[in-house]
Amino acid sequence: MSRIDYSVWDHIEVSDDEDDTHPNIDTPSLFRWRHQARVERMEDFQRQGEDLNKGLAEIRRKLAETQKKIQELKLSKADDAKAELIKVQAEEKKLKKEDREWAKKVEDHNREEKKMPWNVDTLSKDGFSKSIVNVKPESIEETEEEKEKKHKTFVEKYEKQIKHFGMLRRWDDSQKYLSDNPHLVCEETANYLVIMCIDLEVEEKHALMEQVAHQTIVMQFILELAKSLKVDPRGCFRQFFAKIKTADQQYQDAFNDELEAFKERVRGRAKIRIERAMKEYEEEERQKRLGPGGLDPVEVYESLPVEMQKCFDEKDIQMLQEVISKMDPTEAKAHMKRCIDSGLWVPNSKTDDGDEKEEDGTYEEVKQQQEETKKE
Repeated sequence: MSRIDYSVWDHIEVSDDEDDTHPNIDTPSLFRWRHQARVERMEDFQRQGEDLNKGLAEIRRKLAETQKKIQELKLSKADDAKAELIKVQAEEKKLKKEDREWAKKVEDHNREEKKMPWNVDTLSKDGFSKSIVNVKPESIEETEEEKEKKHKTFVEKYEKQIKHFGMLRRWDDSQKYLSDNPHLVCEETANYLVIMCIDLEVEEKHALMEQVAHQTIVMQFILELAKSLKVDPRGCFRQFFAKIKTADQQYQDAFNDELEAFKERVRGRAKIRIERAMKEYEEEERQKRLGPGGLDPVEVYESLPVEMQKCFDEKDIQMLQEVISKMDPTEAKAHMKRCIDSGLWVPNSKTDDGDEKEEDGTYEEVKQQQEETKKE
């Protein structure tokens, strides 16, 4: 016969049943004061946690905005883009440091919360509610096409209700809403909530994402419980809430761990989606920039010698003529050809039929302009 492990009760705080008070002191009043003081401590601790999470969310929002601005500045052709880019990159570095500091504060707070002793307020929760458990009938395996059609039909019908459930937070509110809408206890709801989380993270609505993520894990835990019991999930969701609302610390820890892991996965998926969208955007912009010869002016500009880059930066044709005159003719012709094909340099055509001039002609044209300038 296994022995009961009483060590789990070692950290329970029972300040309301002390008997060391003076006989002249109104003991019930003292207990109420002590209880109120403990409740206030718990509320203060909870508020600290909420403030820390809000602070971390705000830092991450600013960091995401800064990183987005960096990407835009890298693509910008404005004169002051480089200086602004350096400034924004410095801001990004600062925000990353702050992000690490806030994340550590949140982690420390969560660790401290796990060490807190139990007390009458954390133990005295409602017991099991009445729950009718229906054995889940064996289902026929659906094809991917059938699953997709089923999901689409379900979402079209109940999207508003799923979103409402995703915005709930309190256990009691969630339980009541599912009691009123038991059809929501299914895989389709969980799948929609996952997609909703990723969409919110992509839109940089981090606080909302974390809210919906909580409800996603609630639904996932209910579905997992149904699988383990081999029953219909609509018949066992009350058991989940009864278990999570009582002092089953191990179950609560498992829930929180899964929630944090899920949020990290959502951030990862959102990051991949953003990166893919940025690559598509950059490629579209690149296609728009292509010159008459099919070359990208940004790529051509970056491949030019620094002296030639400076000429284009300052839009100084005379300076360009001087730089070309000092270069090897073959190299100069190659650079000028690429400048024309990318649209960086538009030669002044002297032919009547408007035909494009060969690169030799362009090179000679620049040299000729230089000689005419010297004569003047």
